[in-house]
Amino acid sequence: MQAMARQDPLEYLRALGEGGDGPFDIAEAALMLGLVDQPRRSLDPYKKHLSEMADRCRDAVRLLGRLEDVAHAISTLLVGVYGYDGDRESYDDPQNANLVSVIDRRRGLPVALGILYIHAARAAGLQAQGVNSPGHFLLRISLKGEEMLIDPFNGGVAVDQERLGGPPRMGGITDDSPRISEPVSDAEVLLRLENNLKLRAVNKGERQRAADVARRMVLIAPKRPELWLDLARLNEAAGSLGAAQRAYEACLALARQSTGLHNEAALGLYALKRKLN
Repeated sequence: MQAMARQDPLEYLRALGEGGDGPFDIAEAALMLGLVDQPRRSLDPYKKHLSEMADRCRDAVRLLGRLEDVAHAISTLLVGVYGYDGDRESYDDPQNANLVSVIDRRRGLPVALGILYIHAARAAGLQAQGVNSPGHFLLRISLKGEEMLIDPFNGGVAVDQERLGGPPRMGGITDDSPRISEPVSDAEVLLRLENNLKLRAVNKGERQRAADVARRMVLIAPKRPELWLDLARLNEAAGSLGAAQRAYEACLALARQSTGLHNEAALGLYALKRKLN
């Protein structure tokens, strides 16, 4: 892809989504999402910061062999050197889900900080992925057959994987549900980041803002019909009826017939057309 500073962020995200769910440069993608809300910012200092972080991680782990030691070196760098930590005082501040602001403030939500940990861990030669932990974002890192879960919001501390992945079952989880330590794609991590912004906008009654964020989510994962259905409803609530119709139609094109999702989109489109006529 072209250099970030020369490319429209929405076009970048469109190309990213067309390329699939990843893995890709997740920190770069998160910066581009941040730039959508801060279009006048130059990303050069943030790119430099991420590059320096990657170099220092590689240097810090060069002589280390055990995963536990590598994880400790990474958390020491991010927390002890750069000062990153979870924002406990203003958790719901939208800045906590914008990587540009997170780098400025050194504070953020679990998923935003997790993206920085993923970036650092991959630079250090580890495999790193977000995991399916619905209540609190975690990530899995692995090296030479070892693996562990870490909590980016709380200083990169290790989390007991057996406690997360095994019984007792959480309410609403069935035997067919994904285990909450199951890895997720880079696209899913970005969707989780943006979902924080969307939900905050919905809770504040900011309908157009919520629809704008939902549009970014569709760019990131254009083949997911549930995202198109959400976008359709949010556009309709914001009064953008033409955009809502197109989103309903996109959902119908992707959702299999006779599924609940397809039926919801069909009913929504039918009701919308009655409004338009």
